[in-house]
Amino acid sequence: MNNNRRGGFIRSSLFYIIVFLAVVGMIYGLFGNDKTSSKTITSSEFIKALDRGQIKNITVQPGNSIYNITGTYKKAQTVNQDRGWNVLQQKQRVTKFTTTLLPNDSSLKEVTEISKDTNTDVTTKQAETSGFWVNLLVTLVPTLLLVGVFYLMMSQAGGKGGQGGMMSFGKSKAKPSDPKDNKVRFADVAGAEEEKQELVEVVEFLKAPKKFVNLGARIPKGVLLEGPPGTGKTLLAKAVAGEARVPFFSMSGSDFVEMFVGVGASRVRDLFENAKKAAPAIIFIDEIDAVGRRRGTGMGGGNDEREQTLNQILIEMDGFEGSEGVIILASTNRSDVLDPALLRSGRFDRKILIGAPDVKGREAILNVHAKNKPLADDVNLKMIAQQTPGYVGADLENLLNEAALLAARRNKKAIDAADIDEAEDRIFQGPAKTNRGMSESERRTTAFHEAGHALVGLVKSEANIVRKVTIVPRGRIGGYALMTPKADRYNLKYSEAKEQLAGLMGGRAAEIAMFNEASSGASNDFQQATGLARQMVTAFGMSGKLGMVQLEGNASVGYAETAGNRSYSEETSRLIDEEVRRLSSEAFDDAIEIIKMHKDKLTEIAEALLEVETLDEKQIRDIYETGQFTRKVSQDDNDVARASSFEEAKAAADAKDSESEEQYHDQKDDDQQASDDASDNSGEKGQDESGPKSDEQSTHHDDK
Repeated sequence: MNNNRRGGFIRSSLFYIIVFLAVVGMIYGLFGNDKTSSKTITSSEFIKALDRGQIKNITVQPGNSIYNITGTYKKAQTVNQDRGWNVLQQKQRVTKFTTTLLPNDSSLKEVTEISKDTNTDVTTKQAETSGFWVNLLVTLVPTLLLVGVFYLMMSQAGGKGGQGGMMSFGKSKAKPSDPKDNKVRFADVAGAEEEKQELVEVVEFLKAPKKFVNLGARIPKGVLLEGPPGTGKTLLAKAVAGEARVPFFSMSGSDFVEMFVGVGASRVRDLFENAKKAAPAIIFIDEIDAVGRRRGTGMGGGNDEREQTLNQILIEMDGFEGSEGVIILASTNRSDVLDPALLRSGRFDRKILIGAPDVKGREAILNVHAKNKPLADDVNLKMIAQQTPGYVGADLENLLNEAALLAARRNKKAIDAADIDEAEDRIFQGPAKTNRGMSESERRTTAFHEAGHALVGLVKSEANIVRKVTIVPRGRIGGYALMTPKADRYNLKYSEAKEQLAGLMGGRAAEIAMFNEASSGASNDFQQATGLARQMVTAFGMSGKLGMVQLEGNASVGYAETAGNRSYSEETSRLIDEEVRRLSSEAFDDAIEIIKMHKDKLTEIAEALLEVETLDEKQIRDIYETGQFTRKVSQDDNDVARASSFEEAKAAADAKDSESEEQYHDQKDDDQQASDDASDNSGEKGQDESGPKSDEQSTHHDDK
């Protein structure tokens, strides 16, 4: 984008330079050509030429207390030209001349008499009344043209297309959105219910700041929204502004930095000044890591423009009080690279992690994006949500959009399950290669390869479920088996990791067991298996030889901080390679054992794939159990997940606070009751056991 802007600036500047040169040439052509055919001579030279009969005609015109005389020679005269920028032409032939005479009778009489004697035509003109204004206009027009061209060039250099110009470099590009135009509400943001509850206080403060100020409360000055791309950080910020009905200033982190030093800091000042004038308001800085990266890394110099911009942001966030009603929302994918001064208390006080939604959140997101799309009766959004673990809001929106495009292409009036299934495959691996020529032998090898994945996944199904297996070629692959977790998983156990490795080795194990020959179709399987095994050894501490240490995978340590060096020795590197090979070999042995025990099931699944090319979860399980195909059935749970509104999110937050307060009071009452009981018991023991207690203490004392 910066390259396009720079290229456009160069092209536009070149255009205005050409216009400037054209204007100069035009002016020179209009007002400079007369000098090439006319010569200014003295009065005596004029009298001599007139007396010699060299002049054909003259024109006399009074003006400014003198007589202006112009005339034409009978023959062109050769005159010497003054040296200037044109050094090639030293002499010039002219046919016209100009001169002046003093306004007295003797001079006019002399000219008149000589003209009669030489038969020279004499013409008189009346004095010009507007000569001053004509001369002024002739002088000002070229100057105004030059100033106009220069102004346009500088305006274009200012990046404003002539609006604002050079003086607007330091102005913020963020324009406040009208609260009436912002229609986004909490009900439009699905899959982030807990995050919305965290932002309820921000909305309440913007609506009624006195409620908090009177109690001495300080609302967080900044809220940092962190999460992977596509999780709805920007949408959530717009929803906060929409619920609070306040102006919304939005800028990207890269919008602050320009090619001129000091522009970023000036734009920060202007942004905060505008927000204070429109308070209560929200400032949203998207991708703040573009200007908020940790300082002192040695990149860009100590006086870098980015660091100046960051310094100004830090100053502005400390420069206004919470009662002014300006709250900063910022989003980033990498909070670990932000400067610590930006994350300290008093600046970005609250950090909200917006991760990938769970199955309920995915279903709610699908329901939001399916509002304006006609769905067929066989579409089950709950089942789609279960089949798309790891998908974020942008991915799910893209899934339904691709399904709508496919349905329109097929001239359907509603989106059915086949469209969504095909859209999922297109997003996952690309469009189907129906024209790819595959030999029967290669097709059969692919079928048994994918059947091997499915079979091992069915046998080792404690953690994952085989959702789909297909041999339809897509992109660079000839087929794939889709295995997803049974439920949303946030931790990976050792047994689950071993199951995943065995499932990845199922394709190669089936090839060896059926054809006694390996193919290159397992290369992607090995890539995934090697990555998982290496994580188990270097990051998860699942290796007995290396122990419970983290050697790789620390996302908070950047490449520049480690200078690209490994944090372990060559011996440790050798052990890592050995452990990765061991885990892969054990997984392959497990897959081979499963394939040999259920070879008939492998053949049945492969033959079914050769027949229909794609099998879903129910069909695979039925083939494994009965050898027959069955139709799909919908799930019994009919509860529809949806996004909560602001009122519902506020009620949930209040309920959570009330529950915590009740638990606190209940615990306090229990502690008080226990304390009272202990006091009563100690009093009784003191009366009944005073003698033995004294003896015991004495005994201990004596022993001591």
